[in-house]
Amino acid sequence: MRKNVKKILAAGLTAVIVSVSIPLSGQATNNAILEEKPLAGINLSLDHYCENVMQEAQEAAAQAQKEQEEEQKVVAGAIEDTDTESDAKQKDTTKIKLHYKNLGIADVDTYLNVRKHRRESSKIVGKMTKNAGCEVLSVKRGWAKIKSGKVTGYVKAKFLMRGEAAQKKAERVARLKATVKTETLNVRYLPSTDARIYDQISEDEDYVVEKETLSKAFIKAYISKHCSKKDVSGINKDKMYDDLENWVMLSIDDEKVFVSKDFISLKYRLNHAVTIKADKKKSSSSQSSSIVSYAMQFLGNRYVWGGTSLTNGTDCSGFTMGIYRHFGRSLPRTSAAQAAATRSVKSGDVQVGDLFFYGSGSVSHVALYIGNGQIIHASNARDGIKISNAYYRKPLKIGRVL
Repeated sequence: MRKNVKKILAAGLTAVIVSVSIPLSGQATNNAILEEKPLAGINLSLDHYCENVMQEAQEAAAQAQKEQEEEQKVVAGAIEDTDTESDAKQKDTTKIKLHYKNLGIADVDTYLNVRKHRRESSKIVGKMTKNAGCEVLSVKRGWAKIKSGKVTGYVKAKFLMRGEAAQKKAERVARLKATVKTETLNVRYLPSTDARIYDQISEDEDYVVEKETLSKAFIKAYISKHCSKKDVSGINKDKMYDDLENWVMLSIDDEKVFVSKDFISLKYRLNHAVTIKADKKKSSSSQSSSIVSYAMQFLGNRYVWGGTSLTNGTDCSGFTMGIYRHFGRSLPRTSAAQAAATRSVKSGDVQVGDLFFYGSGSVSHVALYIGNGQIIHASNARDGIKISNAYYRKPLKIGRVL
């Protein structure tokens, strides 16, 4: 940087000296005039010139340092927004964006049953996991009538956080989520339509926005840490960097992907209740309904990468392995090995208890089918064991345990 500044100053000084050394045609060449007045002007111009060049150099250096620091943070694994003030302002608007007239939040460790009628023996029509939100329609005899997502029913009022406490809780736990505006949508390895397709996602699911505002420094560091040469092959990087404002990073299970803002809507949301219905199709075995009932006991429990405990923490394959182990059936440890150990079935023939396998090119995630187009799976550390639409992303395989 210093060498460049010296070269610029030397070039500028040479140009000025040459300009004053050649007398204008038809003018007197009085030595006093040439030696005094023009040189005073040169000194003044050089002073301003040096100040401007040095200021620009300092600003460029500061910007480069800022970008380098951001890259270092990402490479070190700190993939997060550093503008906390901006985040705080976004959170302040949560109250407006949630649009609940009488907010209730499930104040439980795992999940809360939503029943068809106001009694404990009534049929379960849905489940609200920890911190899920609802509209409280009425409260009577210790039961609250609620509406959450597509579920309307009754929950024990004592397990709902309400009023100002619920609003403050919502401002802490609400997440910016993306809703797909088309039936299916391609998500990519990088924020460019030239990038390879990572997966397809569905309009029937909300997806957590991992990072809304993308910067050049962030993407450069992300590529350095997470991408192979194949991932960046054929991408015009300059064009990609210029178009970053039109892309967001989503989190799907434990994987990060990119999607164009043109095909999604963004809004702060709380999780909502999931519908629970009996499956009308025949089960693959007499144990299938028991398998689903057993698996549902662990809804809302922790996700732990590499874990195998259904109560204290498990990952996706540890979850399915643990469920089937309870019924005397052995499954391999990893999702890819489980895929290899199961018999493939068509989507039209899927039965309760089948396993859905997901990934990009190769299997990296597994879930248990519970009927009516739904799965239960250990998703990620943020959501734990949850229920999702079976086609929230495109399955690579549907397998039946042999």
